[in-house]
Amino acid sequence: MSANQPGNPLGARATAHSFLCGLIGTGIGGSLTPAMHEKEGRELGFNLVYRRIDLDALKLTPAALPDLLDGAQRMGFDGLNITYPCKQAIIPLLDELSDDARALGAVNTVLFRDGQRIGHNTDWSGFSRAFQRGLPDVSLEAVVQLGAGGAGAAVAHAALAMGAQALTLFDVDANRAQALADELQARFPAARVRAGGDLRATLETATGLIHATPTGMAKLPGLPLPAEYLHARLWVADIVYFPIRTALLEAAEALGCRTLSGGGMAVYQAVDAFQLFTGVEPDAERVYAHLQSMLAANAGE
Repeated sequence: MSANQPGNPLGARATAHSFLCGLIGTGIGGSLTPAMHEKEGRELGFNLVYRRIDLDALKLTPAALPDLLDGAQRMGFDGLNITYPCKQAIIPLLDELSDDARALGAVNTVLFRDGQRIGHNTDWSGFSRAFQRGLPDVSLEAVVQLGAGGAGAAVAHAALAMGAQALTLFDVDANRAQALADELQARFPAARVRAGGDLRATLETATGLIHATPTGMAKLPGLPLPAEYLHARLWVADIVYFPIRTALLEAAEALGCRTLSGGGMAVYQAVDAFQLFTGVEPDAERVYAHLQSMLAANAGE
């Protein structure tokens, strides 16, 4: 949306190479997404400003989403990333959904274009690209996933799209897990998708574990399951990236499991969102290197 387009009375975008973006979520003070976007914008010659809109810091809940979207649109934002716990709650507030967002029932990127709010999902493609880079040759014969929320819906879709033969979903909300399992089974009829059961027994015969809950984040430290449920035959993929080495990954690596941190997903979902915001494809390897340098600096290395 340029400064002379309707719906942007404040003229926030000064030129075709100036962009205003943001992130809405809870407890996002430590997010590295703003720095990734802004640095890549500079590398490409853009003036890209990326703001955190932290519900915790503002003492707000997802009930404030209508006002936040209205405000961002009036102030000339080009788009917003959406994270926990708003990826599903935001859908009724949008004018259009991409095919991916509609299928997944979750949005992590909103574009403001010509007075319209268009929802996209780059989580599933981000996870898929990261997985194929980090664990390209592991078995997808029997996968267990913890978490069936907005991010969980995206990574479960990715796992099945990559060829998972069986996927079992677990969530603190059993009804949510079952609903997602039913949707995925309809979308991927050749696979076996189910929800719930005995987690430890299911993991005993599993080839891989995907973790897609907030547990392990800096604000929610800890393990999402008892460490004794893990075994060396599993690969373990975590979507949490701050910290980059979660308690789950440390426990898995101690057993000799192959692991994948959430850093790659953070990069590739950001790369896809950046392209949506700006219309220009960023250098994914450069963004990945930047994230690694920031994580190392935060760890004091």
